Amino acid sequence: MKPKKFLLSFKYAGHGLKDVFKQEQNFRFHSVAAVFTIAAGFLFQLNAIEWLIIIAAIGNVMALELINTAVERTVDLISPENHPLAKKAKDAGAASVLIFSIAAAIAGAIIFIPKILSFM
Repeated sequence: MKPKKFLLSFKYAGHGLKDVFKQEQNFRFHSVAAVFTIAAGFLFQLNAIEWLIIIAAIGNVMALELINTAVERTVDLISPENHPLAKKAKDAGAASVLIFSIAAAIAGAIIFIPKILSFM
């Protein structure tokens, strides 16, 4: 890969992040939740393993949200009219984000609840 092409890939990824952040409410919600979770991690002095779990959970939720947005936009491009299969594709993408978000919230609860209780 040529260095210029490689650097442009980061530029295009940045454009994608900026666009999704501006256009997608759920991505903004997950971004705010990530910031609060990271702040809580510093406050409660997470250990290395806890940080790995939190960062993996945040990264996966954000990545799934980006993939879901790509699926939704592609479906809208291919099938601008309402179609039952288009709806099913979009719903499945949304469900993937929901499932991983629930798993991430459970992991966060397992890590943070004992720390919050011992803080009280």
